[in-house]
Amino acid sequence: MSRSARSHAAIVAAAGRVVVLMGGDSAERAVSLRSGAAVAAALSRTGIAVQTLDFRAGQLNALLHLAPDRVFIALHGRGGEDGQLQGALGIAGIPYTGSGVLGCALAMDKIRAKQVWQSQNLPTPDFLVVDDTCTPAQILARLGLPLAVKPAREGSSIGISKVVQAAQLAPAIALARRLDGAVLAERWVVGGEYTLAIVQGQTLPLIKLETPREFYDYEAKYHADSTRYLCPCGLPPAQETACAALGLRAFNAVGASGWGRVDFMLDEGGQPQLIEINTVPGMTDHSLVPMAATAIGWSFEQLTLRILESSFEREP
Repeated sequence: MSRSARSHAAIVAAAGRVVVLMGGDSAERAVSLRSGAAVAAALSRTGIAVQTLDFRAGQLNALLHLAPDRVFIALHGRGGEDGQLQGALGIAGIPYTGSGVLGCALAMDKIRAKQVWQSQNLPTPDFLVVDDTCTPAQILARLGLPLAVKPAREGSSIGISKVVQAAQLAPAIALARRLDGAVLAERWVVGGEYTLAIVQGQTLPLIKLETPREFYDYEAKYHADSTRYLCPCGLPPAQETACAALGLRAFNAVGASGWGRVDFMLDEGGQPQLIEINTVPGMTDHSLVPMAATAIGWSFEQLTLRILESSFEREP
């Protein structure tokens, strides 16, 4: 049944026992615990029988013991957002929210996501994979300054450095490698930062992000009161429509589905540059998908039900 044909009452009636998976072992554990608690409370307010599970490595049997009819995944980062959990749930025959194994794995890996976009002629900043064959001199010659150095498979801007001087490059690479063996260096885009939420194939209004910090880092995302979220985003309607269409193409290109968020920049020429995809975005009081949903009149409860609906497409 399509999203438009299923009412919220029908979702509640058919949901059965829902387990919200949260916490986990990744660097985004603290954010995941907050997201999961918010989701569980919202689902409970709709009348759904819901439980939470702080899902850490080796706890699949604990989940099976709860005998859920479906799972709402609120695990951010590796182990929850990279396809591993999705594969285990698929084998166990438990329907779950969001993207499948392929979409999660490709979106989580910034290097491979960018390679997919390049193969589809979708715009993304120039980059290099930082390995033993790639010297700092080569990186600077190819990308110039400033540039970003990132661990390939982390979220919430964890481990990302802005490099504005050549001497900062080696420490930035070392920081990223402490979090992930795969590292990329990316041309820094000077311009506005935007995000696009997608729920069940529907694009929500763009949000423009503004921060006085060096960039939209972990502090700006989850703690700083100085971060501004502009929705409406301020772009002309035709440009916003075009950016949303591009974001949806990028989302579909990596095989993502259900719900998620596409982050991009507008460069100095006003052209969009795709940065990354989140297949399990945050659902906290600072999170962007709930903000976009509010802009079109969805309550937090309505949003969680629409996301939960994506699990119905995975019924055995």
